[in-house]
Amino acid sequence: MSAVVTVVGGGLAGSEAAWQAAERGVGVILYEMRPRKMTPAHVSDRLAELVCSNSLGSDLPDRAAGLLKAELRYLGSLVLACADGTRVPAGGALAVDRELFAAEVTRRIEAHPRIRVVREEVTAIPEGPAVIATGPLTSDALAGGVAALTGQEHLYFYDALAPIVAADAIDMSVAFRASRYGRGDADYINCPMVEEEYERFVEALVAAERIPLHGFEREDARFFEGCLPVEVLAARGRDALAFGPLRPVGLTDPRTGKRPYAVVQLRQDNLAGTLYNMVGFQTNLRYGEQERVFRLIPGLERAEFVRYGQMHRNTFINAPLLLDPTMGFRGRLGLFFAGQITGVEGYVGSVGSGWVAGVNAARFVLGQQPLALPRTTMLGALCHYVSHAEPEAFQPMKANFGLLPPLSPPVRNKRKRYRAYAARALADLKTMNNEQ
Repeated sequence: MSAVVTVVGGGLAGSEAAWQAAERGVGVILYEMRPRKMTPAHVSDRLAELVCSNSLGSDLPDRAAGLLKAELRYLGSLVLACADGTRVPAGGALAVDRELFAAEVTRRIEAHPRIRVVREEVTAIPEGPAVIATGPLTSDALAGGVAALTGQEHLYFYDALAPIVAADAIDMSVAFRASRYGRGDADYINCPMVEEEYERFVEALVAAERIPLHGFEREDARFFEGCLPVEVLAARGRDALAFGPLRPVGLTDPRTGKRPYAVVQLRQDNLAGTLYNMVGFQTNLRYGEQERVFRLIPGLERAEFVRYGQMHRNTFINAPLLLDPTMGFRGRLGLFFAGQITGVEGYVGSVGSGWVAGVNAARFVLGQQPLALPRTTMLGALCHYVSHAEPEAFQPMKANFGLLPPLSPPVRNKRKRYRAYAARALADLKTMNNEQ
């Protein structure tokens, strides 16, 4: 048996998979096609480049995303260690300076004595032990190889990136710094709206010109509900934004002493604090329309857009028909999938699936039984979901407490129930680790 694991894709999942396999004494060849061949969303050649938000979600222990991070820290995740080392203020969330973060992941991967990074495009499924972690922007050639291997048609959904604005162009006589309910250290910049301003903004947003999709994209477009373009959400109804990304709960406008009718939050995007991204504002509007419409937001009338929002195709396989909870492909021993291509959604979900795939690829090489995490853990529950969901209705899934088995006895209070879920998950994870 070959002593080398091939990992295809140098994103969050692939980087984590390569690291975990190498840390278990197995040689790894990590293929990343950038910079020889770029994707529509990436801008650098660094591994683990974040192309959407710079936030990895809540870091609170009684939140689903926070529990997943706690599990990965316990399991020795490379990506979480790098994120913790490059974090920027974000209240109860874990957000990073995206350039420093990607640079640190790249440095550590390239310095590992058992990892060799090859900057080439892989156009076919590799022979031998392998992890496919090519992410939502899998190249056409390799996507064809995956389709031929699986015998299934690919499913497509479309993901959108939020704009980034320069901090010094935000009007702080209107906007104010605060975190919801006072969490954190006033880490967000908030642009408050009265009802008339909100209605004018929504009307302009819904009427704004979008970048058209082409050919099969128009027919097969399938948006992931957790990452809808803001204009698509606004078109669902007058109050869709006010109860969604523009919800004003937990915030008070210091000018009025009252809660705004709606509020646009901006989150720090780099350590220097010079860039802020518009939270929940993934968009497919034309660039000129973004400037026109988003400058209707109070405080952003003179906004400088450092990066415009954009939309790109995301690809994922019908994992319930194809994968085990070990992230192993049912049709070929030693082949694993990881990241968003499996249907786990979100940065940290991708990292977690990469951990599972990398560990099990190494265990395969070493002649050990594959590892499936307890379903009572958030990572185990995610892997179980993508391998056991209803294939006909399968959509990507983020970490959430609804994936976990119920508590016995039940806990009625929601916050106490979430804390109990977290305590059980970490206890079961430690028990599993002690039994290995």
